Amino acid sequence: MDTTLWMVRTACQHRAPQISHKTSCSHISMHSPGGLTTTKMAGPLPRVSDSLFSAMELAKMSDMTKLHQAVAAGDYSLVKKILKKGLCDPNYKDVDWNDRTPLHWAAIKGQMEVIRLLIEYGARPCLVTSVGWTPAHFAAESGHLNVLKTLHALHAAIDAPDFFGDTPKRIAQIYGQKACVAFLEKAEPECQDHRCAAQQKGLPLDERDEDWDAKKRELELSLPSLNQNMNKKNKKSQGPTRPSNTKGRRV
Repeated sequence: MDTTLWMVRTACQHRAPQISHKTSCSHISMHSPGGLTTTKMAGPLPRVSDSLFSAMELAKMSDMTKLHQAVAAGDYSLVKKILKKGLCDPNYKDVDWNDRTPLHWAAIKGQMEVIRLLIEYGARPCLVTSVGWTPAHFAAESGHLNVLKTLHALHAAIDAPDFFGDTPKRIAQIYGQKACVAFLEKAEPECQDHRCAAQQKGLPLDERDEDWDAKKRELELSLPSLNQNMNKKNKKSQGPTRPSNTKGRRV
Protein backbone atom coordinates (compact mmCIF):
# COMPACT_ATOMS: atom_id res chain seq x y z
CA MET A 1 0.00 0.00 0.00
CA ASP A 2 1.49 3.38 -1.00
CA THR A 3 1.89 6.36 1.33
CA THR A 4 -1.21 8.21 0.11
CA LEU A 5 -3.54 5.28 0.70
CA TRP A 6 -2.00 4.61 4.10
CA MET A 7 -2.57 8.22 5.18
CA VAL A 8 -6.17 8.20 3.98
CA ARG A 9 -6.87 4.89 5.66
CA THR A 10 -5.39 6.01 8.96
CA ALA A 11 -7.24 9.32 8.83
CA CYS A 12 -10.66 7.98 7.87
CA GLN A 13 -10.87 4.61 9.52
CA HIS A 14 -11.21 5.45 13.17
CA ARG A 15 -12.06 7.87 15.83
CA ALA A 16 -13.46 11.29 15.03
CA PRO A 17 -13.72 13.36 17.10
CA GLN A 18 -10.76 12.18 19.17
CA ILE A 19 -10.11 13.00 22.79
CA SER A 20 -6.69 13.41 24.35
CA HIS A 21 -6.76 12.41 28.00
CA LYS A 22 -3.22 13.70 28.53
CA THR A 23 -4.15 17.30 27.77
CA SER A 24 -7.84 17.20 28.74
CA CYS A 25 -8.63 18.74 25.35
CA SER A 26 -10.77 17.48 22.54
CA HIS A 27 -9.18 16.95 19.15
CA ILE A 28 -11.97 17.25 16.62
CA SER A 29 -11.16 15.74 13.23
CA MET A 30 -11.90 18.06 10.34
CA HIS A 31 -11.98 16.81 6.76
CA SER A 32 -9.85 18.91 4.44
CA PRO A 33 -10.67 19.42 0.74
CA GLY A 34 -8.07 16.80 -0.13
CA GLY A 35 -9.91 14.11 1.79
CA LEU A 36 -7.37 13.80 4.61
CA THR A 37 -8.13 14.56 8.23
CA THR A 38 -6.62 17.45 10.14
CA THR A 39 -6.85 18.10 13.86
CA LYS A 40 -8.30 21.13 15.60
CA MET A 41 -8.01 21.94 19.28
CA ALA A 42 -11.43 22.56 20.77
CA GLY A 43 -10.45 23.61 24.27
CA PRO A 44 -10.60 21.81 27.62
CA LEU A 45 -13.40 19.44 28.53
CA PRO A 46 -14.50 18.39 32.02
CA ARG A 47 -13.62 14.86 33.13
CA VAL A 48 -16.23 12.33 34.17
CA SER A 49 -13.55 9.93 35.37
CA ASP A 50 -9.81 9.52 34.99
CA SER A 51 -10.13 8.18 31.45
CA LEU A 52 -13.72 8.46 30.20
CA PHE A 53 -16.05 11.19 29.01
CA SER A 54 -19.82 10.88 29.19
CA ALA A 55 -21.92 10.08 26.14
CA MET A 56 -23.55 13.50 26.54
CA GLU A 57 -20.22 15.30 26.12
CA LEU A 58 -19.40 13.16 23.09
CA ALA A 59 -22.78 14.07 21.65
CA LYS A 60 -22.01 17.78 21.92
CA MET A 61 -19.07 17.24 19.57
CA SER A 62 -20.94 15.18 17.00
CA ASP A 63 -24.27 14.35 15.42
CA MET A 64 -25.00 11.45 17.76
CA THR A 65 -28.66 10.65 18.33
CA LYS A 66 -30.02 9.64 21.72
CA LEU A 67 -29.84 6.06 20.56
CA HIS A 68 -26.17 6.39 19.62
CA GLN A 69 -25.51 7.87 23.06
CA ALA A 70 -27.37 5.14 24.92
CA VAL A 71 -25.57 2.37 23.03
CA ALA A 72 -22.16 4.02 23.47
CA ALA A 73 -22.87 4.33 27.20
CA GLY A 74 -23.94 0.68 27.42
CA ASP A 75 -27.39 1.55 28.82
CA TYR A 76 -29.49 -1.43 27.69
CA SER A 77 -32.68 -0.24 29.40
CA LEU A 78 -32.51 3.17 27.75
CA VAL A 79 -31.74 1.61 24.36
CA LYS A 80 -34.82 -0.60 24.70
CA LYS A 81 -36.98 2.34 25.78
CA ILE A 82 -35.88 4.47 22.81
CA LEU A 83 -36.47 1.65 20.35
CA LYS A 84 -39.90 0.78 21.76
CA LYS A 85 -41.06 4.38 21.48
CA GLY A 86 -39.58 4.75 18.01
CA LEU A 87 -37.71 7.89 19.02
CA CYS A 88 -34.67 7.29 16.79
CA ASP A 89 -33.84 5.54 13.55
CA PRO A 90 -31.68 2.50 14.44
CA ASN A 91 -29.93 2.86 11.07
CA TYR A 92 -29.05 6.54 11.34
CA LYS A 93 -25.43 7.24 10.39
CA ASP A 94 -23.47 9.74 12.46
CA VAL A 95 -21.34 11.59 9.90
CA ASP A 96 -19.12 13.12 12.60
CA TRP A 97 -18.13 9.61 13.65
CA ASN A 98 -17.42 8.34 10.14
CA ASP A 99 -21.00 7.19 9.44
CA ARG A 100 -21.25 4.88 12.43
CA THR A 101 -24.68 3.50 13.27
CA PRO A 102 -25.76 2.45 16.77
CA LEU A 103 -24.96 -1.13 15.72
CA HIS A 104 -21.34 -0.15 15.07
CA TRP A 105 -21.13 1.27 18.59
CA ALA A 106 -22.60 -1.90 20.07
CA ALA A 107 -19.95 -3.96 18.26
CA ILE A 108 -17.17 -1.64 19.42
CA LYS A 109 -18.34 -1.93 23.02
CA GLY A 110 -18.86 -5.69 22.82
CA GLN A 111 -22.57 -5.53 23.71
CA MET A 112 -24.14 -8.75 22.43
CA GLU A 113 -27.58 -8.22 23.94
CA VAL A 114 -27.77 -4.68 22.58
CA ILE A 115 -26.83 -6.01 19.13
CA ARG A 116 -29.68 -8.52 19.26
CA LEU A 117 -32.07 -5.82 20.42
CA LEU A 118 -31.06 -3.37 17.69
CA ILE A 119 -31.43 -5.99 14.95
CA GLU A 120 -34.80 -7.01 16.39
CA TYR A 121 -35.93 -3.41 15.87
CA GLY A 122 -34.64 -3.16 12.32
CA ALA A 123 -30.93 -2.33 12.56
CA ARG A 124 -29.10 -3.50 9.43
CA PRO A 125 -25.72 -5.23 9.93
CA CYS A 126 -24.81 -4.52 6.29
CA LEU A 127 -24.52 -0.75 6.81
CA VAL A 128 -20.92 0.45 6.72
CA THR A 129 -18.81 3.41 7.79
CA SER A 130 -17.08 5.93 5.54
CA VAL A 131 -14.38 3.36 4.67
CA GLY A 132 -16.65 0.33 4.44
CA TRP A 133 -16.37 -1.11 7.95
CA THR A 134 -19.25 -3.30 9.11
CA PRO A 135 -19.93 -3.98 12.80
CA ALA A 136 -17.98 -7.22 12.29
CA HIS A 137 -14.84 -5.24 11.38
CA PHE A 138 -14.98 -3.35 14.68
CA ALA A 139 -15.64 -6.53 16.65
CA ALA A 140 -12.68 -8.23 14.96
CA GLU A 141 -10.41 -5.27 15.66
CA SER A 142 -11.30 -5.23 19.37
CA GLY A 143 -11.29 -9.00 19.80
CA HIS A 144 -14.97 -9.28 20.69
CA LEU A 145 -15.38 -12.94 19.74
CA ASN A 146 -18.87 -13.24 21.22
CA VAL A 147 -20.04 -10.30 19.12
CA LEU A 148 -18.76 -12.01 15.98
CA LYS A 149 -20.57 -15.19 16.99
CA THR A 150 -23.77 -13.22 17.57
CA LEU A 151 -23.54 -11.48 14.20
CA HIS A 152 -22.83 -14.79 12.49
CA ALA A 153 -25.80 -16.45 14.20
CA LEU A 154 -27.98 -13.62 12.89
CA HIS A 155 -26.65 -14.24 9.35
CA ALA A 156 -24.77 -10.96 9.04
CA ALA A 157 -22.26 -10.82 6.18
CA ILE A 158 -19.14 -11.19 8.31
CA ASP A 159 -17.00 -11.79 5.22
CA ALA A 160 -17.67 -8.40 3.59
CA PRO A 161 -14.53 -6.46 2.55
CA ASP A 162 -14.01 -2.80 3.38
CA PHE A 163 -12.93 -0.11 0.91
CA PHE A 164 -9.35 -1.40 0.96
CA GLY A 165 -10.40 -5.03 0.47
CA ASP A 166 -9.90 -6.15 4.07
CA THR A 167 -12.45 -8.53 5.59
CA PRO A 168 -13.06 -8.77 9.35
CA LYS A 169 -10.78 -11.83 9.37
CA ARG A 170 -7.96 -9.77 7.89
CA ILE A 171 -8.53 -7.03 10.47
CA ALA A 172 -8.37 -9.64 13.23
CA GLN A 173 -5.07 -10.87 11.80
CA ILE A 174 -3.65 -7.34 11.68
CA TYR A 175 -4.55 -6.69 15.33
CA GLY A 176 -3.44 -10.10 16.57
CA GLN A 177 -6.89 -11.32 17.61
CA LYS A 178 -6.10 -15.02 17.19
CA ALA A 179 -9.36 -16.36 18.62
CA CYS A 180 -11.35 -14.17 16.23
CA VAL A 181 -9.20 -15.30 13.30
CA ALA A 182 -9.77 -18.96 14.15
CA PHE A 183 -13.53 -18.43 14.40
CA LEU A 184 -13.78 -16.41 11.18
CA GLU A 185 -11.82 -19.02 9.23
CA LYS A 186 -14.68 -21.43 9.94
CA ALA A 187 -17.48 -18.87 9.83
CA GLU A 188 -16.64 -17.34 6.44
CA PRO A 189 -17.39 -20.53 4.44
CA GLU A 190 -20.61 -20.98 6.43
CA CYS A 191 -21.59 -17.41 5.58
CA GLN A 192 -20.92 -18.06 1.89
CA ASP A 193 -22.91 -21.31 2.00
CA HIS A 194 -25.86 -19.48 3.55
CA ARG A 195 -25.67 -16.86 0.82
CA CYS A 196 -25.66 -19.49 -1.93
CA ALA A 197 -28.55 -21.40 -0.34
CA ALA A 198 -30.62 -18.23 -0.07
CA GLN A 199 -29.96 -17.36 -3.71
CA GLN A 200 -30.97 -20.85 -4.85
CA LYS A 201 -34.23 -20.60 -2.91
CA GLY A 202 -34.86 -17.07 -4.13
CA LEU A 203 -34.75 -15.63 -0.63
CA PRO A 204 -33.80 -11.94 -0.30
CA LEU A 205 -30.64 -11.04 1.59
CA ASP A 206 -29.98 -7.64 3.12
CA GLU A 207 -26.27 -7.32 2.36
CA ARG A 208 -26.08 -4.11 0.36
CA ASP A 209 -25.60 -0.60 1.69
CA GLU A 210 -27.03 1.58 -1.07
CA ASP A 211 -25.58 4.75 0.43
CA TRP A 212 -22.10 3.20 0.48
CA ASP A 213 -22.23 2.25 -3.21
CA ALA A 214 -22.27 5.92 -4.21
CA LYS A 215 -19.75 7.04 -1.59
CA LYS A 216 -17.35 4.26 -2.53
CA ARG A 217 -17.26 5.45 -6.13
CA GLU A 218 -16.63 9.04 -5.01
CA LEU A 219 -13.80 7.88 -2.77
CA GLU A 220 -12.23 5.89 -5.60
CA LEU A 221 -12.28 8.92 -7.88
CA SER A 222 -10.75 11.13 -5.17
CA LEU A 223 -7.65 8.93 -4.85
CA PRO A 224 -5.48 9.22 -7.99
CA SER A 225 -2.97 6.64 -6.76
CA LEU A 226 -5.77 4.13 -6.24
CA ASN A 227 -7.06 4.74 -9.75
CA GLN A 228 -3.57 4.14 -11.15
CA ASN A 229 -3.27 0.86 -9.26
CA MET A 230 -6.69 -0.26 -10.49
CA ASN A 231 -5.79 0.61 -14.07
CA LYS A 232 -2.58 -1.43 -13.81
CA LYS A 233 -4.52 -4.42 -12.48
CA ASN A 234 -7.06 -4.12 -15.28
CA LYS A 235 -4.32 -4.04 -17.91
CA LYS A 236 -2.68 -7.14 -16.42
CA SER A 237 -5.96 -9.03 -16.32
CA GLN A 238 -6.63 -8.20 -19.95
CA GLY A 239 -3.26 -9.61 -21.04
CA PRO A 240 -1.01 -8.30 -23.81
CA THR A 241 -2.75 -6.47 -26.60
CA ARG A 242 -2.05 -7.27 -30.22
CA PRO A 243 -1.82 -4.53 -32.83
CA SER A 244 -4.84 -4.55 -35.06
CA ASN A 245 -4.25 -5.27 -38.71
CA THR A 246 -7.13 -3.97 -40.75
CA LYS A 247 -5.29 -3.88 -44.05
CA GLY A 248 -7.13 -5.87 -46.66
CA ARG A 249 -9.91 -6.78 -44.23
CA ARG A 250 -13.36 -6.97 -45.72
CA VAL A 251 -16.08 -5.00 -44.04
